[in-house]
Amino acid sequence: MKLISLVLFSILIPSLSIGQNVNFYNNNDGVAIKGFDPVAYFQENKAVEGNNTIYYKWSGSIWKFTSEENLEKFKKQPERYAPQYGGFCAYGASENHLSPTDPEAFTIVNNKLYLNYSKKVKELWIKNTEQRILKANEYWLTLKK
Repeated sequence: MKLISLVLFSILIPSLSIGQNVNFYNNNDGVAIKGFDPVAYFQENKAVEGNNTIYYKWSGSIWKFTSEENLEKFKKQPERYAPQYGGFCAYGASENHLSPTDPEAFTIVNNKLYLNYSKKVKELWIKNTEQRILKANEYWLTLKK
């Protein structure tokens, strides 16, 4: 009986944990940031739609780019360019929940990209960004599971 319990335990526990994982990067139909170029936020300080023919699959999502140069930069350092909190709303993460984002509602703080639900929510986010980042970092540990 102990052997049967051990076997069932070893089969069931891993399968339960697989179902609890949230896709690390929020995406629409498999495309991260609704198709906007993550590198362009840093290069041009604006949201720019990527090209459908210049893309890269990373961390379970397709990432689109405006140029081969931006694609290569992302390939070398994807964590540098990918948005924080899995591409979910940074303000939402600071409130301990996951929310979708508007790619045009963004900020770059300490060389990191943060997306928000809307431009109105972005205004709330920027009023107390440092405190919000601390709270979001704390909550993200459990939100991303």
